[in-house]
Amino acid sequence: VLLMSAGAAQAEVAVFASASLKTALDEIAAEWTAATGTGVVVSYGGTPALAKQIAEGAPADVFLSASTQWMDDLEDQALIKPDTRRNLLGNRLILVAHGEAAPVTLDAATDLVGMLAGGKLSMAMVDSVPAGQYGKEALQSLGLWASIEASVVQSENVRTAMKLVELGEAPLGIVYASDAVAAVGVTVVGTFPEDSHIPIVYPGALTVSAGPEADAFLDHLASPEAAAVFTGNGFLALP
Repeated sequence: VLLMSAGAAQAEVAVFASASLKTALDEIAAEWTAATGTGVVVSYGGTPALAKQIAEGAPADVFLSASTQWMDDLEDQALIKPDTRRNLLGNRLILVAHGEAAPVTLDAATDLVGMLAGGKLSMAMVDSVPAGQYGKEALQSLGLWASIEASVVQSENVRTAMKLVELGEAPLGIVYASDAVAAVGVTVVGTFPEDSHIPIVYPGALTVSAGPEADAFLDHLASPEAAAVFTGNGFLALP
């Protein structure tokens, strides 16, 4: 192992972040590095997979989750610093279609099976990944889950679920509004009613092993400058 003096080593912040944050967070991290000289290395993935890696000792300074559940899980294991935890962002749950498609109102009368025409509904994993969990909850609350469950194809994270719709491998997908901002060749056909699922909240926190630079980066994620990038990418700023 090579040991360098603090001055010689490039300071870095290791961030584990929900895949849905990628477009916005890449931009924020690049601007932060340019302004401070501190590098930011982001590992993206499905929230449960990232939480599991942190629990198994993966070196992360900051955890950005797409649901409070997985942050609660790490807090219960005393793996994050609870006093640094904050709710950073919100999001909306939408239905997207490959190519051109007419808008629909998403309610109990929506004929999703008919809209699929034998194709698949692309979702993140419905029992563990937040986007999939929110999606399943919304479909259940509208009374649509039982009819559509057999047509669902599940992915390890929401960006992969969106990619299947972009590629035309699934005619429809349930993703976040933020995922549609950078997507190519898809149409947003509807937004799920807010009362059809629990609020979509992205908490952030420092891990117990976080280095000193991580605190400043997490603070920056709550700044007006970062909020402008997030909202420009389809997220909701929380008060």
